[in-house]
Amino acid sequence: MYNYILFDLDGTLTDPAEGITNSVSYALEKFGIIVSDKRELYKFIGPPLVDSFMEYYGFSEEDANKAVAYYREYFKPKGIYENAIYDGTVSLLSELKKQNKTVILATSKPELFAKEILKYFSIDGYFDFVAGATMDKTRNKKSDVIAYALSECEITDLKSCLMVGDRNQDINGARANGIDSVGVLYGYGDRQEHEAAGATYIAETVEDILKFVIN
Repeated sequence: MYNYILFDLDGTLTDPAEGITNSVSYALEKFGIIVSDKRELYKFIGPPLVDSFMEYYGFSEEDANKAVAYYREYFKPKGIYENAIYDGTVSLLSELKKQNKTVILATSKPELFAKEILKYFSIDGYFDFVAGATMDKTRNKKSDVIAYALSECEITDLKSCLMVGDRNQDINGARANGIDSVGVLYGYGDRQEHEAAGATYIAETVEDILKFVIN
């Protein structure tokens, strides 16, 4: 029986592709890098931005931090709203609350932005706690975000916790904290990625998530 359900945000509750890829493209252009097909930037959805700029474009840590600052120049006023909530998300969250589940957001997106997005889509009321990254990157990786959420919510029964996310960072973060996980296939990760990371369950649709939560 899972009583605490932790959700990733990007690629799990909402589809942020337009806003994130536009923001990354804006940042890269500051370095003279033009990306003609923004689908190439889907790999930025999920992982911490600094890591992605370093991994995918060979940026130094200093330049990666500059790129994140440029990213936020676009994202904060505009990109944050270039987003869409997945069909079925509201019904899922509503049913979880009817079942008296504690619903927690655990995202690598800065907490400030995450709260704004939940409010924008009018789903903030379903969440008992919001855990996100800090702007200064002291809490950045998904495993640290999950650990923070568990600590702040004073959750000690790890067997009653379930992390739901679309990328291997979500699955790895859950495993690092000793909790089960659901890898979703409608976001930006695939079955191979989730299986390799050791997902406890795999959900093809938003509706499938309930099968693993409600007995």
